[in-house]
Amino acid sequence: MSMWMGQARTRLPRLAENAVERARLTLVPRRRTRAKRMPFLVLVSLVLLGGVVGLLVVNTSMQQVSFTATSLEARADALRAEEQSLQMELDGLRDPQRVATKAQSLGMVPLAHPAFLTLPDGRVLGEAVPATPLDTQRLRPLPTRRPAGFNPRPIVRIANPATDGAPSLGAGERGGTKNNRASQDQATQDQATQDQATTTR
Repeated sequence: MSMWMGQARTRLPRLAENAVERARLTLVPRRRTRAKRMPFLVLVSLVLLGGVVGLLVVNTSMQQVSFTATSLEARADALRAEEQSLQMELDGLRDPQRVATKAQSLGMVPLAHPAFLTLPDGRVLGEAVPATPLDTQRLRPLPTRRPAGFNPRPIVRIANPATDGAPSLGAGERGGTKNNRASQDQATQDQATQDQATTTR
């Protein structure tokens, strides 16, 4: 027991000295660690570059879509105008006056006296008479007739040499102009009389 106590006493100072030596702090220079700037700059540059490229791509695609829409609208307007012109042409071809004139030029005559068949018993209603050239109908209206009391005096314009720069008409020239007008009126009346006689026949 006494030996163990002696050994413990001798060991305690040594342990204390070792602990004191371990507990001593030494001054170490502070190390400043700086973050590397290159990766951060590269990352920011890539983000900016990607944003600019993305904006350019979006802008280009939007302009392309706008150009396509404009061209399609112009094509639609042209097709609409063509449709209207074709519709007008079709209406002109369907005009009854034109169809009747074309049929008359081909020698077709409208049937004045047709006959009808009744389907249940097969009876014939009416008597069919073949059409003749005399059954041709007038498609164009007659020229307008001048009223009997309508005989206006011809208007003769006398040129003023001071303002118009043309020689004035003399009495003989004025009389000749009146005679020419009267002969033209007589020719028009004769033509209207002939047309009326043809219609009456």
